[in-house]
Amino acid sequence: MVNYTDATVLVTGAASGIGAALAMQLGERGARVICADRDSEGLANTVAGIGGGATAITSDLSDPGAAAALIEQSFALSNRLDLVCSNAGLGRAGSVLDEDMDNAPAVTRLFEVNFFAGLKIAQAYGRRLADNGQRGRLMVTASENSLSLPSAVKQSKMALYGATKHALLIAMEWMRIDPKFANMDLHVLMPGVVYTALTSPVLPNPADVPPEMGLIMPEQCAEIALRGMDHDLFYIPTHPHFIDDMQPRLSEIEVAMTTLNITNKA
Repeated sequence: MVNYTDATVLVTGAASGIGAALAMQLGERGARVICADRDSEGLANTVAGIGGGATAITSDLSDPGAAAALIEQSFALSNRLDLVCSNAGLGRAGSVLDEDMDNAPAVTRLFEVNFFAGLKIAQAYGRRLADNGQRGRLMVTASENSLSLPSAVKQSKMALYGATKHALLIAMEWMRIDPKFANMDLHVLMPGVVYTALTSPVLPNPADVPPEMGLIMPEQCAEIALRGMDHDLFYIPTHPHFIDDMQPRLSEIEVAMTTLNITNKA
C-alpha cells in the first residue's frame, strides 16, 4: 500500500466529481493535497472538506501554458511532489459531420484539456523530478472510451471525446517504455460511467440510470483508483463490462486477418 502520510499530491479537476473524491481520500490517507481547478468556488468546498494541509490553486488547463505553470506552483509550495493525479477533463457529444473543424475553439479546448494537458503535466513533472533527483507517481484519468466503443453509450456520438481519451492512453503506453520516465510510476485510470458534472446533465437522477450502464459514484471510482495505485497497476479499470466491450474490435480484426490470409501460422 502506498504511504501518503506527509506526501505532497496534486489533483486537477478537484472542484467536483472524481477529482474531489480523489482529493478527499488522499487527504484521509495523510497527504498534503494541492487541489487545482478553474472552478474556485468548488475548489474552496473541496479544500474545506479536506481540512488542514489542503491548498487550492485556480488553474484553467485549456490555457496552453497552465499545465507547466501548475507543476511549478506545486513544487514551490513544498519543493517536492510525490503524486500528480491529472484528472481534469471535458465532455463533448455530437456527430463529427456537424463539427466545423476549421473554426472549432470548443474542439481545440477539448483536446487541450483532455489530451495535451496530461502530456504537458507529465513533461513538466518529469523534468522537475529529474532536476531534484526525486521519484514521483503520475495517474491520468482516461476513460472506458480509451479501450473501445462502450455498448452502453453507443448512441452518444462521442467520437471526439473518445479520440482524446484513446490518444491519452496510447501516449501513456509509450511513456511507460520510455527510459526518460523511469523516475515516475505511471497509471491510467479508465472510468466507465461515473456520476459527475459531465454525466449528470443527461443522467439527472442516478436511480433512473439503466443497470446495464453500471453507474458508480465518484467516491467508489476514487477508491478503485487508489487501490490500483496501491497494487502498482498501470491500467486501472472500474467496470466489469470493459472486456466484453473490447471483444467486437478484436473479433473483427481476427476476421480481417483471416480474410486477407494474414496469419502467424507456418
